[in-house]
Amino acid sequence: MRKPANPKTCLGFKSALSLSVGLTALVAGASSTAVAQEEVEDEVARLNTITVSATKREQTLQDVPVAVSVVDSDVIEKAEIQDLNDLQSVVPSLRVGQLQSSANTNFIIRGFGNGANNVGIEPSVGVFVDGVYRSRSAAQISDLPNLQRVEVLRGPQSTLFGKNASAGVISIVTRKPQFETQGSIEGTVGNFNALRLKGDVTGPLSDTVAYSLAGNINQRDGYAEDIAIGEETNERNRWGIRGELLFTPSENLEFRLIGDYDTIDEVCCVAANLINGPTGPIIGALGGAINAEDPFSYEVFGNFPSENEITNSGISLQIDREFEGFDVTSITAFRNVESLTNQDSDFTSADLIGLNENDGNIDTFTQEIRLTSNNPNNRVDWMIGGFYFDEEVEVSSAFAYGADYRGYADFLSGGAIGAVEAALGLPVGTTFGQNGQGPSAEFGQDNTAWSIFGTLDFHISDRLTATVGLNYTEDEKDAFYRQVNTDAFSALDFVEIGFGSILAANGIDPTDPVAVGTFAQANPATFGAFIAAAQDPATNPLLGLQALQFLPPFLDFPNSVEDGSSSDDNTTYTLRLAYDVNDNINVYGSWATGFKATSWNLSRDSRPFPADFIPGSPITNPPASPIRDAGLALPNLTAGTRFAGPEESEVFELGVKGAFSNFAFNLAIFDQTIEGFQSNAFTGTGFALANAGEQSTTGLELDLTWNPTEALTLTFAGTFLDPVYDSFVGSAAGDISGQTPSGIPETATSVGFNYDFTLNNWDSFVRADWQYSADTDFFDDPTNNALIAPGNYSREINEVNGSMGFVTDGGLGVSLWARNLFDQERITTAFPSVAQAGSISGYPNQPRTYGVTVRKTF
Repeated sequence: MRKPANPKTCLGFKSALSLSVGLTALVAGASSTAVAQEEVEDEVARLNTITVSATKREQTLQDVPVAVSVVDSDVIEKAEIQDLNDLQSVVPSLRVGQLQSSANTNFIIRGFGNGANNVGIEPSVGVFVDGVYRSRSAAQISDLPNLQRVEVLRGPQSTLFGKNASAGVISIVTRKPQFETQGSIEGTVGNFNALRLKGDVTGPLSDTVAYSLAGNINQRDGYAEDIAIGEETNERNRWGIRGELLFTPSENLEFRLIGDYDTIDEVCCVAANLINGPTGPIIGALGGAINAEDPFSYEVFGNFPSENEITNSGISLQIDREFEGFDVTSITAFRNVESLTNQDSDFTSADLIGLNENDGNIDTFTQEIRLTSNNPNNRVDWMIGGFYFDEEVEVSSAFAYGADYRGYADFLSGGAIGAVEAALGLPVGTTFGQNGQGPSAEFGQDNTAWSIFGTLDFHISDRLTATVGLNYTEDEKDAFYRQVNTDAFSALDFVEIGFGSILAANGIDPTDPVAVGTFAQANPATFGAFIAAAQDPATNPLLGLQALQFLPPFLDFPNSVEDGSSSDDNTTYTLRLAYDVNDNINVYGSWATGFKATSWNLSRDSRPFPADFIPGSPITNPPASPIRDAGLALPNLTAGTRFAGPEESEVFELGVKGAFSNFAFNLAIFDQTIEGFQSNAFTGTGFALANAGEQSTTGLELDLTWNPTEALTLTFAGTFLDPVYDSFVGSAAGDISGQTPSGIPETATSVGFNYDFTLNNWDSFVRADWQYSADTDFFDDPTNNALIAPGNYSREINEVNGSMGFVTDGGLGVSLWARNLFDQERITTAFPSVAQAGSISGYPNQPRTYGVTVRKTF
């Protein structure tokens, strides 16, 4: 059942809707009595005109009939926004989740998004930097380069963006090289011994060639401490360089070559104990420690630091050629991501997990070409293009038990593991659950995709435009997973072993097939009763040990039944009407669809589909299935998913945009649905990848900007959602159809001001923003929500960020800044503690940070 609606949040949604309708009517009414057009044109507007390329055409923010938030370089600089994680403080529709490592980051727009914790899952939110697609979160989290603006496009964008934009797009646009020598150098110091250095220079090499060079270093001590090993965690240690050449041999031809390289080498991320369950005392008995239920002390216990080494590099070439009647744009890019992570995933100082390492390499080639009409006098504007994507993913992984694991398992089993060793004639205490035992694997995929797309803008009149967009995509993946597993205990068939014990207790030698067969033929009813008893915990106590078989044998793929391949194709559409009510207000209505291709479960939790395999011990004579018939069945093999099928999204949207001399607003009301949303939920011992039947969100977004004076700018941005799983029968928690998805706030707002003034002839400013996001459930699973409830933890965001500064006539700027000024505490994400049933762990938010930045421009 869907949980009862919160009257407070419902009231907020309805109030926001009423406010927006009233605002629209008020502004529309005011516009009818507005000053004459000549006076409007002559009036000096206080608001900046922001140019965006959301539709791959340069348009002003107010003219583009798309729900898009834009953060320009001035806001980014003054607000000390360093990466995409900081960006969410001024874009409430965007959520960025930092998980257990630097490489695991989730981007969510309007409550939709995925892509972390499994290299086979591409994000539903596409990230593009200067038109180049970044396919994985590890390639997206670098410190932001020399920026011009960041555009956050909300809702499906698959018609124009060629790859995985079923929930939205983050488009990062950097500054081109200039033909006038200029540059800047910047240094920042802050708490936690933060040190950031940035520099850039640009200028001409000739009359037709300009260059730019930029570099950055970002270092900071960790704000959390691992008491057991005396090492800080959640540090920053990043640097990057970027170079560009701009070649303009003529007025209608331009080449832009970009090369970049950046690295991350840091200890991250702190996972604190939130609920200390029944396994906590066992950890202590083994000599380990847990800082129980005290996440905001930022003190934890581990037995080795978590490593995060990431290298991003790439080169791209954009060619723009103007012809009579149309422009041609080509963007060619090669990118590489290398990542190495190793985590103490039990998050205790007991050595339960000694190794959890992933060493990955991703090579990506993309090519986009598009033709765009350029005659402003035509009644029809058009665009046609194509996109090609070729990527190779290769990962080596290793997982091993630590030195304390066997003792932990003995506690949990009451010593039964040793009894099993003795019964099987194996050395007691030194066979199962030993230090270093576990699986190692090689896995990856080859992915090729291509699409063709086009749009037609019919200018029915000077004020009315109809748009039709179309995209056809084909996506093919060839995936593989090969594993070697030395965890012999997880390969034991306790049904078969228990059955053998029952036979032996009745005088039948279980190792003698003739004796067993003779007895079965002579006593079929009794033999059937023995089989039933072997499957009953009341008569086969060994079945209780199945809960400790964390790492069962893995069926490699491709194999003779599973080919490891997927092939998807889809056509997405956009239909839109946009009408300029007058020179200040425009309205639009649109219907759009989106698509994301199959995502393969490239993890040790990947399992054959139920259609390919019916689990069961061989002695129970399970029904025939393709994998068993092919002789591929393994002990304790279960059914699950090899992949999650495609996501298909749809949105209906109505929008109103208004711009006046000192006031602007954008309003969007939408109903968005994703069928087959690719859910990847952690269960405590692994991840469950599955398609939700349907997830939908009805919502309202409102952006306001007001300059009451030339010096003062007030802003408001709000997102109000009503999300629901319309159908999700096969979730990890069972049927949760009708339930509100966890982690999606029904209300999210950002309120800010910026005041510019002159102090001793220096341009000065003071700014602040307040970010609010309503509390949400931590889990989709009601059992886990009940487990964490006594801790009274909250996900509500209530953070204030502020800054002030000045710039001298000579270009020297100084600013003081603080993020999370009042040191608000919250838990960003919670999860069942690894192999510790009844315990919950989670990530506490970053505490207050502050510092001073000195910048010199020339």
